[in-house]
Amino acid sequence: MKKAMLSAVTVLLLLLTATAQDAYRQQLQSAVSQLDKAEAPGDYQQLARQFVQLAETQKTDWLPYYYAAFCNAKTGWLYENDGEKIEPFASKADEQIKKSIALLDTANRKKELSEIYCVLSMINKAKVFINPQTFGPKYGPAGAHYIQLAKKANANNPRAIYLEGWDKYYAPKMWGGDKKAAKAMLEQSLQLLNNNKVDADATPHWGKKEVAALLGRYK
Repeated sequence: MKKAMLSAVTVLLLLLTATAQDAYRQQLQSAVSQLDKAEAPGDYQQLARQFVQLAETQKTDWLPYYYAAFCNAKTGWLYENDGEKIEPFASKADEQIKKSIALLDTANRKKELSEIYCVLSMINKAKVFINPQTFGPKYGPAGAHYIQLAKKANANNPRAIYLEGWDKYYAPKMWGGDKKAAKAMLEQSLQLLNNNKVDADATPHWGKKEVAALLGRYK
């Protein structure tokens, strides 16, 4: 009788765990779907809070903190021309991406590590925006370094290629800027993004609207 009861309890616990896991994945995918439509800083901040809440309910998944960090880094980018607003978001992103990387098996999950490096690059670039003259010499090279690490971990990561293209587009010629080379990178990134079939999944797949916006500057 005791064995039967223990077996029943075990089965019930497994069912409850599976149900909770399914609910978590659905909530995560829903938040990522909303992220695909985000435009304004307020959109990204609302989603950052959602991702942190998800991270607190599922303490072993690297993705919620990754997305929270991305949302805060993206907010910093959107405030590019208002540097005084950026620092709190860059600091939050820094904390969150460290938590994300601590949950990832970095030795065996190189593609996922590449995504984290992309966000680290964005965070450093956001810090440059705070005061380019003061912080550019420190955080600019760090941002470029993380792009190269992202490409080394996954040479076909379209987000890493986009970020490199972004750097090439905006950098002065004397510092390696090259709008023609940037366009080729952006077109390569867009092709890879269009071939990506995980749009309905929680796997990182952002970048289409960012690439399209920058390519639009060539018209």
